[in-house]
Amino acid sequence: MDAWRDLPALQQPDWDDPDEVRAVAAELAAQPPLVFAGECDQLKAQLADVARGEAFVLQGGDCAETFEGSNADAVKNKLKTLLQMAVVLTYAASVPVVKIGRMAGQFAKPRSKPMEVRGGLELPAYRGDAVNGLGFDAASRRNDPNRLLKAYHCSAVTLNLCRAFTKGGYADLRQVHAWNQDFVAQSPAGRRYDRLAGEIDRALTFMKACGADPDEFHDVEFYSSHEALLLEYERALTRIDSLSGLPYDVSAHFLWIGERTRQLDGAHVEFLRHIRNPIGVKLGPATSADDAIALMKRLNPDHEPGRLTFITRMGAGRIRKALPPLIEKVHQSGAPVAWLCDPMHGNTFEAPSGHKTRRLDDVLDEVAGFFEVHRALGTHPGGIHIEFTGDDVTECVGGAQGLAEADLHQRYETACDPRLNRGQSLDLAFMVAELYRKSG
Repeated sequence: MDAWRDLPALQQPDWDDPDEVRAVAAELAAQPPLVFAGECDQLKAQLADVARGEAFVLQGGDCAETFEGSNADAVKNKLKTLLQMAVVLTYAASVPVVKIGRMAGQFAKPRSKPMEVRGGLELPAYRGDAVNGLGFDAASRRNDPNRLLKAYHCSAVTLNLCRAFTKGGYADLRQVHAWNQDFVAQSPAGRRYDRLAGEIDRALTFMKACGADPDEFHDVEFYSSHEALLLEYERALTRIDSLSGLPYDVSAHFLWIGERTRQLDGAHVEFLRHIRNPIGVKLGPATSADDAIALMKRLNPDHEPGRLTFITRMGAGRIRKALPPLIEKVHQSGAPVAWLCDPMHGNTFEAPSGHKTRRLDDVLDEVAGFFEVHRALGTHPGGIHIEFTGDDVTECVGGAQGLAEADLHQRYETACDPRLNRGQSLDLAFMVAELYRKSG
């Protein structure tokens, strides 16, 4: 399990004190698991359905979670948005939806530069709340391993809230209108959703009158995920399952390797190939078909269904050329891979105001390109991986509410990259449902 320690590990914080890191890792290793092996296996089985073309993944949440955001309102709003998007996809596209949050662990981010300079002052870059603080001063930006413990506890709080909401009646399909009451009047997406909710209500009433009221209508399976970036944290939360004797990373159900850390001879690939969770790899536009095959052989040599998901992040202008060679070669190999589209990371630009932003039209265009490529090749568009929030932020431009670059300053609240707000997320869900119907 520890061969990764002898390999290059990119994007790791420069901790001041190795003894402090060891002490924190030992404390983490003594904490209870956040998730269980059986839950990870259940998700793996559902991702095997996705790889076979029988289900669709909706994966989303914050770009970078914050400790401050680990509260009931923020978690409920994100979960509500994810549930609404899932309802749109399930009902409008007639497809089972696997629901995975970028939640309860997404507290660390890779950075293009290790240091940041402002006004002549140079400090370590903000690497997410699990490492340091957003404030630009020496105390905030110190890479503090004790924050790993805080990340664990905030993940536990978030996961506990998600379990309570999804199992305690809040996720009941008969609540589809209640999720939307605060949202209908001022939002075109909300009004469109409300019409769909009315159809669902009538369908449920009809089914109940016929004597059908399955358990699946009353709660949902919800899974947690994050980028497996901070290897000391992930290793400390890896346990040997008492039933199978196999290692699972119990920090989340699903872990992924980022575009910047997917080197075949790197520590991240080495670490993740040993854990038995379902795992993903982000693939950018420079990925070759040989790269994809090599990653597949390294991470899923036994062709285990549901084990490996490729998450493509190409950019709207590149996906139609960059994606086909990858899918063709992987498909020819016969390996069971689920393909997800991350339409966020390849479409970021800087507005004149200095805000990092994304155009919803570019996001939609990349998703459309993803579906076009799969349709042309006769393969399955397995899902989407997005950054969104349940709040009415102004971080991405476009959508039915017509957010413009001049509006970005109003509620620009992200700790890192720009996220879709609730209305934009629902706009996307409706479009994805239409694309899915056409590709069927």
